[in-house]
Amino acid sequence: MVTNVVVTGAAGVLGGQLVQSLAAQGIEVHGLDLRPPAEPVPGARHSEGDVRDPRVVRRVVAGVDAIVHCAAALPSYSAEEIRSVIVDGTRNVLTCAHQAGVPRVVHISSTAVYGLPKLVPTPEDHPRVPVDHYSTAKVLAEDVCASFRAKDLCVPVLRPKTFLGPGRMGLFSMLFEWAAEGRNFPVLGRGDVRVQMFALEDLVDVVGTVLRAPEDIANDTYNVGAAEFSTLREDFQAVLDRAGHGRRVVSLPIGPALAVLRALQWARLSPVYGRLLSKLRGDSYVSIDKARERLGFTPRFSNREAILRTFDWWLGQRAPRLAPKSGTTSRDPWRQGALSLAKVLF
Repeated sequence: MVTNVVVTGAAGVLGGQLVQSLAAQGIEVHGLDLRPPAEPVPGARHSEGDVRDPRVVRRVVAGVDAIVHCAAALPSYSAEEIRSVIVDGTRNVLTCAHQAGVPRVVHISSTAVYGLPKLVPTPEDHPRVPVDHYSTAKVLAEDVCASFRAKDLCVPVLRPKTFLGPGRMGLFSMLFEWAAEGRNFPVLGRGDVRVQMFALEDLVDVVGTVLRAPEDIANDTYNVGAAEFSTLREDFQAVLDRAGHGRRVVSLPIGPALAVLRALQWARLSPVYGRLLSKLRGDSYVSIDKARERLGFTPRFSNREAILRTFDWWLGQRAPRLAPKSGTTSRDPWRQGALSLAKVLF
């Protein structure tokens, strides 16, 4: 029975929600992050420190039943920082956990490890073919997890699709802002690609599931994502409809639009990075059959429900959100750069 859990990346969106959920269940929770928590949780402890620092991690994990390792670096970070935080941080957390006799470490990976797979739905045994610094680091971190499984440490690995929920900002803030201002919103081509997402609440639930699962079931790798999802055009249009201005999703010619976005990325005038551009051109969804069959986990929310719930939260937080935009965490809206100038065209 799990009664004492450490959550790394506890000041982030996922980490913060996990701390709240676990504490509400009566579990003793200790969060670890470089920053203080966005919303302190009564009864939960928090330490400010780096997951790459052995002294800090050893102190925090001593005597706990499990660790949920959420700490990571965004794709917008430098290549060196991405590798250091994701790979070295994971190695340090697992090393300290193994030395302290912690029986279970849940590792939050990503479906980015598949790169840009042609096979959809993508199963867990699909080759991992990273295409950028972020996805490469995620693959290497999974390799670190495998090496500790070989040392008899139980390391459940979850590969979530892009998750959405209260507190989540990033690139979605651009869609929400344009919708609230009564603007149309562009998509590449017809926007008929199917891109699976995942509700934050469902991700929190599946973490709880692998914390409670028997070791022979938990000690495995699982894709997790929405069971119901539509096309980007339909999901984005749902947000525009919720905003109530009668605006529409507008198609852009793929070739010229990609050329402009890649030029802006190269000039560092746009937050849209290469892997995202490629992913938006084709269907992107994974098989969740394994999580259903082995964990008994079924997501509660569809893509549309997740994105609309996040938009509703965003509308309620809009005034406080007008603080300077750093884009350094998933709680921050990304700087739109030159894309903010394009709003006048829509």
